Amino acid sequence: MIELNNLTKRFDDFTAVDHLSLTVETGEFFGLLGPNGAGKTTTISMLSTVLLPSEGEIRVDGRRLDRKASEQKRKLSVITQEYSMLQDMNMEEVMEYQGRLYFLSRKVIKSRTRELLEFAGLWEYRRRTVRHLSGGMKRKLMICRALLIEPEILLLDEPTAGMDALSRRQMWNLLRKLNGKKMTIILTTHYMEEAQALCNRVALINRGKLQKLDTPEALIAELGAFAVDETAEDTLVSRYFHDREEAIRYLSGAEKQAALRATTLEDVFVECAGRTLQ
Repeated sequence: MIELNNLTKRFDDFTAVDHLSLTVETGEFFGLLGPNGAGKTTTISMLSTVLLPSEGEIRVDGRRLDRKASEQKRKLSVITQEYSMLQDMNMEEVMEYQGRLYFLSRKVIKSRTRELLEFAGLWEYRRRTVRHLSGGMKRKLMICRALLIEPEILLLDEPTAGMDALSRRQMWNLLRKLNGKKMTIILTTHYMEEAQALCNRVALINRGKLQKLDTPEALIAELGAFAVDETAEDTLVSRYFHDREEAIRYLSGAEKQAALRATTLEDVFVECAGRTLQ
């Protein structure tokens, strides 16, 4: 279990994370959502101990997390938005280099490398250098590298940024497999479809403050499970309904071009962004 208790981070006069409190259960797939500058990456950086809180604390399995808590830190691996691998190394070399940093034996490194690369569908490309990998393959390799030390918690900061649709779906399948093995995963993402498809619960934050916290299904139900989109000139207006029959009645009487559809987590995000998150 991960507990954030009044977590706060200030940079001079700017407060990036403002008394953020929430709990992530063991084995949960948890999403941190919010507009640019909401405090998502700063929160991930504090979870990975790259940054230290100005106030508050993080606890992992009941014990306070800080840079000296080596046992707690070893439970976590982080994958950032940036590709942080030497371009002229091949996949096996990247994995070996990571293993040596953590003083793993060559036997363990070799065994885990094959296991992980096969798990991610990368084994046949193991001798291809990073320079010649696609964006999706690089992201998968970064996950394999992070998993080499067998962490219990995986922190993902925009894991599918810049990927094409196919690569993004492949990454989703990989993350589902990991979560299926009871690994706790926390991710930030701008893709609401991704959060809706993967996350057990999501937190909507803005200016470092928690705005909403619930399952995607509950947040959608709160807004209304049915949406009617009306188009007038260049403007699209969406109206939300809890009852399908009510939505159909409204649609039948609409004077403008209109369509009925299911509400999504993106609708929840847009409504929050338009009202409270900006």
